[in-house]
Amino acid sequence: MRVKTSMKTDKTLWVLVFVCIINSLGFGIIVPVLYTYGKTFGLTGATLGVLTASFSIAQFFATPVLGSLSDKWGRKPLLVISLAGTCISFLMFAEARSLIILFAARILDGLTGGNVSVAQAMVADTSTSENRAKRFGILGSSLAFGFVIGPFIGGVFNKISPQAPFFFAAAISLMGTLCAAFLLKETNLTSKESRVNFKDKFKFKTLLTTLTRPTIGTAIFTGFLLTMAQFTMIIGFQTFSVDILKITPLTMGFFMAGFGICGIIMQLSVPFFIKTFSSKPMILLFSTLLCFAAMFVSGFISLLVPFAVCLCIYGLFNGLRNPMLNAIIADNIDKTEQGKILGINQSYASIGQTVGPLTAGLAAAISVHSIFFLSSFYILVAFLLCFRLNSKA
Repeated sequence: MRVKTSMKTDKTLWVLVFVCIINSLGFGIIVPVLYTYGKTFGLTGATLGVLTASFSIAQFFATPVLGSLSDKWGRKPLLVISLAGTCISFLMFAEARSLIILFAARILDGLTGGNVSVAQAMVADTSTSENRAKRFGILGSSLAFGFVIGPFIGGVFNKISPQAPFFFAAAISLMGTLCAAFLLKETNLTSKESRVNFKDKFKFKTLLTTLTRPTIGTAIFTGFLLTMAQFTMIIGFQTFSVDILKITPLTMGFFMAGFGICGIIMQLSVPFFIKTFSSKPMILLFSTLLCFAAMFVSGFISLLVPFAVCLCIYGLFNGLRNPMLNAIIADNIDKTEQGKILGINQSYASIGQTVGPLTAGLAAAISVHSIFFLSSFYILVAFLLCFRLNSKA
């Protein structure tokens, strides 16, 4: 019986991995072509930031609602709806005739952007405390894989036509939707039993009150800070590479691919760290310290090789962030609220992806190097919060 359960769990995990690769691949494909494509409709550098933020803001409010609904109605239907929304948004991009349609497409994708949090809830449903971090690491590496190879595919399809990357992204998103619909089994089995008696509706004040919960709130806010640090770093990386290192866009693409591969390697190495340290908060504390050191030193560097070393160290140990935090959160919540809390966690991550670049832009007014110091400051605050997590472990 145990063998059958394990096999079923593994099948669910690998189907989710496939769905997440397809989903992240679709997003990665449009990254290198979005600005060029949008310029034909009047998109500027300033409105590009607003377009990007519109997705994150919509996701901030929608993701915890979708997660809460998955606690009530089951994970599978919400995952299918989320993936279908992404597919439709890419079709809207491909058929856009104005800037308004581009904004509508990004907002729709944000409103149905519960893909990751619902997939995480399904992993939590089918995991034990002992293997949860490992499974989150595998899921996280699948998301990173799509982001690594997606931009390359987007560049290739862009040579066919400006719309081709969006049609291809829609096609693979449709493939992910069909996989979720026909290959996945429902994992939130308690939802069937409690559906009739489920009266708790999601309240937006929960976005704030959740932060006051001792372990969960600390973990979510720590993730918010580390996400903000990463996306601050990305802005610093782009400006530093162009203005200081003078490297080409192709070299920059290889650089970012290497950064993503470092994260994948580390996420797949989660079982090793769990066996070595056993304490998830301790692993998070250790990795955050190394991320802080790498980012802080980056602020003093003006040469390619030492900068690449620092970025490699940061990319490696930043890869432990999400598996550890998601596992800590899942270990400390009731099964009936996994979708809601993991959705809230994803909401704060989406805001961190918006606030990070905005603050990086302010720091850039001082100097390029100051962006790395700002990122290291966010990591330092997160590092201090890790002590609080460790004390409650």
